[in-house]
Amino acid sequence: MRIVRIVPLLLLSFPLALSAQVRKEGEERADMAPANWSVGIAAGSRNELYAGEGNHTRVIPFFGYEGERFYLRGITAGYYLVKSDEFAFDVFVGGRLDAMDRKDFGRRELAKRGINRDLLSDRDDSVDAGASVSWRGSAGELQLEVKADILDVSGGYQADVSYRYPMQAGEWLLTPAVGVSWMSKDLANYYYGTLDKEVRRGVVSYRPGSVTIPSVSLTVARPFAEKWRFMANVGYQVLPDEISDSPLIAEDTDGVAQAFFGVVRSF
Repeated sequence: MRIVRIVPLLLLSFPLALSAQVRKEGEERADMAPANWSVGIAAGSRNELYAGEGNHTRVIPFFGYEGERFYLRGITAGYYLVKSDEFAFDVFVGGRLDAMDRKDFGRRELAKRGINRDLLSDRDDSVDAGASVSWRGSAGELQLEVKADILDVSGGYQADVSYRYPMQAGEWLLTPAVGVSWMSKDLANYYYGTLDKEVRRGVVSYRPGSVTIPSVSLTVARPFAEKWRFMANVGYQVLPDEISDSPLIAEDTDGVAQAFFGVVRSF
């Protein structure tokens, strides 16, 4: 396994899941409510997505702050314009760590599809800005999020809808979730298709267009040693044919499985 970036095609990044779970646990168990600041570390892994890259594993540091209006969750910072027990509306800026270096593709795997790896270009990280609306109640939490690339790396945008239902089981907080992500054609074409400059070099042209990606996940959290919490998350995304048919994607890849686990301490 290579130690590389974890592509956030996956539904829940660890920092966001961690912050949300700690907040919910604090609300449901006032005697163990966390402080505003938190630090942690997690290890994450996902199965092969791009041709020849192998499985991805990475250690992920976490630093967070949850204020009355402002929050910081790893690489995402946001501000609540409206916030109540049942409804929240916030705006945010966050990193998109979808980069893929040309050298991390498998030369032999690409050659089978008639692609010379040397003719490819790197896919770069970017920064998204967006807004999120969420409704919470006894039936769970529904969230709608829209974000766009503000550095014009891909020039695309993405919309996510997710539903989560936290459940207490003794000391454990269990949160199953389902979601759907929609990626614009510019975003999907940049990360999963071939670029115009690559086609001009002789690479086969492939444009997936806009795509819809459903997903399921389960997050678990448990406090220990007063201010410490253990976190774990497993998830799976079903890739549409537009992505799985890309010559850049590993053969017979119909979905992406991922797992995270880590610990966080509140201050």
